[in-house]
Amino acid sequence: MIFLLCNVKKKASDIVPKQQTGKAIDVESSIELKDENDAREFFTMVRDRLQNINQWNEYAGNISAQFQLVDQQTIEVQRKPVEGDYLKIDIPGPGSKSGDGYDWVRIEEVVNTSTPDSESFGFRVRPTDNPQEGKRETAHFYSKESTSSFIVERKKNRVTASVHDRNTKPNTDADRPSDKIRDVAIGAAGALTFSKIQWQNLTDGLLDER
Repeated sequence: MIFLLCNVKKKASDIVPKQQTGKAIDVESSIELKDENDAREFFTMVRDRLQNINQWNEYAGNISAQFQLVDQQTIEVQRKPVEGDYLKIDIPGPGSKSGDGYDWVRIEEVVNTSTPDSESFGFRVRPTDNPQEGKRETAHFYSKESTSSFIVERKKNRVTASVHDRNTKPNTDADRPSDKIRDVAIGAAGALTFSKIQWQNLTDGLLDER
């Protein structure tokens, strides 16, 4: 008996890993447009906003961290993100010494799909070493098991923006005692409050009709 395997196209929501350890955070904002043509145009605008990482704090408001897209050669760039890029994050409060004052994540997957009735775009990031330092030490308050997935979707005339943190745990592997204290304190607080508030502000801001 011969079985034919269908090549099923991956959706943006498929990039969210399974929850296995630590905490999970899910936030979502959505809006319904009057028809699919309006929804397509609005989705395109929201997708462009999500890809405009350097302006995230403008969408999320003043309490947000500052985000900077950095390429694989550690050069700050103004363009759409691709797999292998880094996000350099300046959170409110003390910075990581191993990260030269910043927290770092790397983009490990980007998905962009469309069908007649739906469209989706998303990417997943994971805490990583400081690429400008070259040391093998996670420069983030979350551990390397943690991920964040950023997704925008259109289903007919509804557009949704969402963020999904998975397996979030404080980073306890920092070499410097000051970084270890900082990462544990901020990581625990981030899993409980800061990340959820920030991501909710971001998804709300992405869908702002201004």
